[in-house]
Amino acid sequence: MSLKKLEAYLQNEGIKARILTFEKHTMTVEDAEKQLGITRERIIKSLLFIDENGIPVLGIVTGDRKISDKKLRKACGARKLRLAHPQTVKSLTGYEVGALPPVGHMKPIRTYIDPKVMNFERVYGGGGAINALLEINPRDIKRINRAVIVDISK
Repeated sequence: MSLKKLEAYLQNEGIKARILTFEKHTMTVEDAEKQLGITRERIIKSLLFIDENGIPVLGIVTGDRKISDKKLRKACGARKLRLAHPQTVKSLTGYEVGALPPVGHMKPIRTYIDPKVMNFERVYGGGGAINALLEINPRDIKRINRAVIVDISK
């Protein structure tokens, strides 16, 4: 997937979002924080996990938090979860690790969003390229992914 495909996807879904591109990469929360000049809690992390049956699970938390394996397992009903390997992330979503947007994946993925993410009008996450960030309303992420809002952070 490319930035153009992500932009087309957002437009097709009626989502008012912006993709911001930068000279330097924005692959980590720290990098995004420096580029945007905002606090890390407005930056979101979208992490892809695989359960014991090979089913993908996407967890989304604010940049100042980490995903609790135990809480995410409970939320999705999995016995085991492992962080997806980079090649698995690419094959399931169309995007590289560090560029993974919260929406617009090749196939629907079960998504769980930490409630703290919903406190903001706009959040910034992976924008489909290592030097891009997606500015989006978290309610759009919830709607488009049919996400569950549940405490998954530590």
